[in-house]
Amino acid sequence: MSNLFEASIDPKLRPLAERLRPQHISEVVGQEHILNEKQPIGKLLRAGQLMNLIITGPPGTGKTSFAKALAQTAKAHFMSLNAVDAGVKDLKAAGEEGKKRLAERSEKTLLFVDEIHRFNKSQQDVLLPFLERGELYLVGATTEHPSYELNRALLSRAQVLKFKRLEKESFVKLAQKISTTENVDIKTLLDDESLEQLISLADGDGRKFFNYLESAIELYKISPEGFPLNTETLMQLVGSKVLAYDKASDQHYDTISAFIKSIRGSDPDAALYYMARMLEGGEDPVFIARRLVILASEDVGNAEPRALPLAMAGMQAVEAIGMPECAINLAQVVTFLASCPKSNRSYVGWNKAVAFVQQTGNADLPIHLKSTERKTGGYLYPHDYERAYVDQSYWPPAIKPQSFYEPVARGHEKIVIDYIKWLKQKP
Repeated sequence: MSNLFEASIDPKLRPLAERLRPQHISEVVGQEHILNEKQPIGKLLRAGQLMNLIITGPPGTGKTSFAKALAQTAKAHFMSLNAVDAGVKDLKAAGEEGKKRLAERSEKTLLFVDEIHRFNKSQQDVLLPFLERGELYLVGATTEHPSYELNRALLSRAQVLKFKRLEKESFVKLAQKISTTENVDIKTLLDDESLEQLISLADGDGRKFFNYLESAIELYKISPEGFPLNTETLMQLVGSKVLAYDKASDQHYDTISAFIKSIRGSDPDAALYYMARMLEGGEDPVFIARRLVILASEDVGNAEPRALPLAMAGMQAVEAIGMPECAINLAQVVTFLASCPKSNRSYVGWNKAVAFVQQTGNADLPIHLKSTERKTGGYLYPHDYERAYVDQSYWPPAIKPQSFYEPVARGHEKIVIDYIKWLKQKP
C-alpha cells in the first residue's frame, strides 16, 4: 500500500534512483518507442489518460517509475503492492479504498502491482470487479510473458506494453539528469572511457547504473582526489557489485534460451552452468522449474516417459522448499532431462493437429463415437477384442485420416513403434 510516512522522509536520505524518479510521463527515459508524443498510446499517457496496463520487460527498465509518473501525470492517488507478499485481503482493501476515494473525492486510484505474475488466478480475479467499475486502474509489472502467467480475463481488460533494456542514449540522458540534480558534473566523476564502461556494466539496467554512480558520487564527496575515475579505479569501486551482477549480465530471455538449448542438446554440464548463472543472479527458481516442465514434454516426450513426472516433482519441491536447497532438486531434474533420449514428436504432432483443425474446421463427428451411439449402435468396444484393439475409424467421415504423431526410434518410443506395429498386425 502507499506509505503513510512517505512524505515525512527527507529526500536526501533516499537512494539516488528514488530521488531521480520522473515526475511526469514525458520524463520517463528509455521507452520512447511507446511513450513518445507521436505514438497514440504516448499521446494518451502524456495527457494523463489512465488505463489498465500490464508492463513486461527486464529489471531496471523503469516499470515502477513509469507507474508513479503516470499517477502524478493523471493526478491520481497512487497505491502499490508486491505480489510476493500481498494476498486477496490486500487486493480487496486496495479496491475498497479506490471505491471510497472515487465516491467521496471523485479521485481516481492507480494500483501498481509489482511481479503481478506471482498472483494465482483467484487472486487476479479479485481485481476484476474494481477494474470494471473504474474504482481501480491497474498497472501490473512482470518480467514474465503475460500470456503464460496471467489469466485471460485480466489480460482482456488491460493493454500490454513491452519495455526494452535501456540503450546508450538513455544512459547519457540519465547521466545528464544526475549532473543537474546532484550538482556534480558527470565529467568530474568519470572520464569518457570509464563512462562507456559503466554503461556496458549496467547492461541495459537503469537501477544498476544509478547504484554504480551513487557509489562514485559518495566517494567524491568524501575524497575528491583521484577524480575523474579511470576504468581501473572504477572497477575497484564497483568490482564487488559487478561480480554479483556478472552472473546475470546476459538478457533474461537469452540466458534461459541458452539453458533450454543446452538441455535439448544433451549437455548436462552446460545446462548446470546456465542454471547456476540464473540462480546466482537472483532468478526465480519457480520460473526455471516451470520451463523444465514444458521442456520435459516438448523435447523429451515419450522417449523417456519419466521426464514429465520428475519435472513436476521438481517444481513441487521448489515451491515447498525454496532457495537455496531447492537448487539441488533442480539440478537433479536438469541432469536427468539433459541425459535423456530426446523426442519432440508429441510437440510436433500437436502443432500439426492444431494447424489441421484451423484449416478444416469442425467436421461432423462419426455417429458411432457420439454419446448417443447407444441408440444407433455401431461402436466397437476395443476390450471385447483380442489385444484390446479393433480396426474401426475414429475420424469424421468427411476427413481423410491423418498422421500427426510419428514416434522416433529412440528411447521408449522405439517400444511405442514396435507396439503400434504389433497392434495393427492381424492375429
